[in-house]
Amino acid sequence: MTCTKIAHPLRPLSRLAHPREVIRQFTPNWFAATMGTGVLALALRQAVPGLSGMAEALWLLTIGLFVLFSVLYTARWVMFFDEARRIFAHSTVSMFFGTIPMGLATILNGALVFGVERWGTGVLPWVEALWWLDVALALLCGVAIPYLMFTRQEHSIDQMTAVWLLPVVAAEVAAASGGLLAPHLTDVHRQFQVLITSYVLWAVSLPVAFSILTILTLRMALHKLPQASMAASSWLALGPIGTGALGMMLLGSDAPAIFAANGLGSLGEIARGLGLVAGIVLWGAGLWWLLTAVLITLRHLRDGMPFNLGWWGFTFPLGVYALATLKLAAWLQLGFFTVMGHVLVVALAGLWLVVASRTLAGAWRGELFVSPCIAGCTGK
Repeated sequence: MTCTKIAHPLRPLSRLAHPREVIRQFTPNWFAATMGTGVLALALRQAVPGLSGMAEALWLLTIGLFVLFSVLYTARWVMFFDEARRIFAHSTVSMFFGTIPMGLATILNGALVFGVERWGTGVLPWVEALWWLDVALALLCGVAIPYLMFTRQEHSIDQMTAVWLLPVVAAEVAAASGGLLAPHLTDVHRQFQVLITSYVLWAVSLPVAFSILTILTLRMALHKLPQASMAASSWLALGPIGTGALGMMLLGSDAPAIFAANGLGSLGEIARGLGLVAGIVLWGAGLWWLLTAVLITLRHLRDGMPFNLGWWGFTFPLGVYALATLKLAAWLQLGFFTVMGHVLVVALAGLWLVVASRTLAGAWRGELFVSPCIAGCTGK
């Protein structure tokens, strides 16, 4: 099987020939909508407690979307297996497998924030079990997709975009979720298992992500900006940095108690201090990428930027960076981070409204259901 290069990998179809085409053309790109919606729910709850009801509704919407997308994508593999498997050879769409565990992670985080409050601690065994599933999926994406890049797919540095980050960052998102989950568990040994696993996941992801960001910087210096249809991908660089900062602070918050309960009390305060320092340093690195992404987006808007599902790349990275900013505000009690965090959440809400409305309109018209490999791949 071979896959030809496509000038516009996310170009939509003008219309669907048959309603069944929704299944035939369905790709993992759609799960990015669950990431963006889920992170907005968490950010609204943290920034504006008075909007807790709206935030919970967004979390429930995230669950509904995730279930719907899972059914559609499973149906595609059952009904159109030969076409569905072509995704493994596609150098762009295959990266979006990482959005599946990341979308699931936002649901699990919401279950700890909204679910426990509404239904009690009875949801915790389900959350814990699904978290371990999320860990397995994140590791699978983080290893298998790069392996396919090395062995089956065709890549060139001039065609590289930040979507390379998507399968790698999933482990880091699971690590941050583990930081939220650990203190909710009653058994101290299970708390310790989740905490240590989360630190390992963080280490599996962030160094690889920064190596990709290094190559991305070189690519943009040598070959300039990506094409307009991939403009939103410039925001993806903010994802691993914001998640890395948030993850280290979440893990460090409860590390003293968890380490002490497992006979390693001397390490707890070290982990807490490292979490804060890492959060500040990574937040500063993220600020550079945030400002750069804004400038890149303004440049593309001036020249024309067509809408596609890639626009969901605006939301999740900005959301995790906003959550990291609010966490720093809570730790440091500095007004700058508080104001900055609220500004970022307002920007996130505005972007979500724009992207969600255009996604709904495009889905209704059938324009966003497109599997690039059907048009761009050949083979059996």
